[in-house]
Amino acid sequence: MRVSIRIIIADDHLLFRQGLRSLLRLRDDIELAGEVETVRDLHGVLAETPCDILLLDLQMERSSMDDIVDVARRTKVIVLTANESTEMGMRALRLGAKGVVQKRFAIETLITAIHTVADGLVWTPPSLQAELAEQGNSPVRRLTAREAEIVRCVASGLRNAQVAEHLSISESTVKTHLNKIFQKLDLRDRHGLMHYAIRTGLVSLDRSR
Repeated sequence: MRVSIRIIIADDHLLFRQGLRSLLRLRDDIELAGEVETVRDLHGVLAETPCDILLLDLQMERSSMDDIVDVARRTKVIVLTANESTEMGMRALRLGAKGVVQKRFAIETLITAIHTVADGLVWTPPSLQAELAEQGNSPVRRLTAREAEIVRCVASGLRNAQVAEHLSISESTVKTHLNKIFQKLDLRDRHGLMHYAIRTGLVSLDRSR
């Protein structure tokens, strides 16, 4: 049986915290360990309440960006933001955040990010993938642009023939690419490839359905 992941929510919007609290309490794999509504109180709560992951709103009563370095030494940090700027997301990751989740995403995306980060990996939205890949910091940097494109297609539910038609290549070329992708990522099947694509942000949960 998997141990529950202990979460602390740091957000200054009461309605958002209440909604998130209600949704997380429906999960038996996540435990809400605490809440905080100001950056000022954040460090004290972390010192008194052990947790596995901190869900940190970047736009609280003041920006919490500069606090990431310190809190990331104590726990894994997933930043929550309504701002879709890739620059802000990149800065949060450089400061030590292990995940960036935009508030417009569905709760299922946040749950995936929580489990990904709890497993020691990094979760980022698709909007950050290209920039991360260019800088050589992305989990998908081992894939070529064409391979990443094929992964997106397969994870979206397309069969080999459909991928070939979509990308205007032969089906045998698709199979060759897939064999190389499986070897590079040490995966065995399309099911594992779909999980990899969601975990690394190559596709969102909505696109993978």
